Amino acid sequence: MDHTIQTNIFFLDEALKYAVIAASQQEVPVGAVLVQNGVIIGTGYNTREGQCDPLGHAELHALQASAAALSSWRLLNATLYVTLEPCVMCLAACIQARIAHIVYAAKDPKGGALSLGYRLHEDKRLHHQLQISFHEDPRASALLREFFRRLRA
Repeated sequence: MDHTIQTNIFFLDEALKYAVIAASQQEVPVGAVLVQNGVIIGTGYNTREGQCDPLGHAELHALQASAAALSSWRLLNATLYVTLEPCVMCLAACIQARIAHIVYAAKDPKGGALSLGYRLHEDKRLHHQLQISFHEDPRASALLREFFRRLRA
């Protein structure tokens, strides 16, 4: 897949729309889209609070929707665009789904796999490796900051 700046911006914009939906439902505003061959095949946003589900992460919803759309758990040559750095659980799920690339828009120093030092995506002991790119989008960070500011107020 083409990972030009314009492509990243386009699909992160799409992911941001889902983050806004999450925020409107009093969920942590994280959105994700999974893209294969330039087409969005699955989307997701956080639903942990509303569904009382510890697995209700945007990335997992996007993976599940994509697998259902393709009738396959193998999401080969796909790129996940997500508004927040994936946690360890979501990174591991992406490895299991065999996606090729993750592009994220905001760092998560307290919960992000990379920020916490987990490099599962490049661990040669695992059956699959994938690429991860940080493409900073201040809108994603601002949405998160505003959500938590309101939550604390």
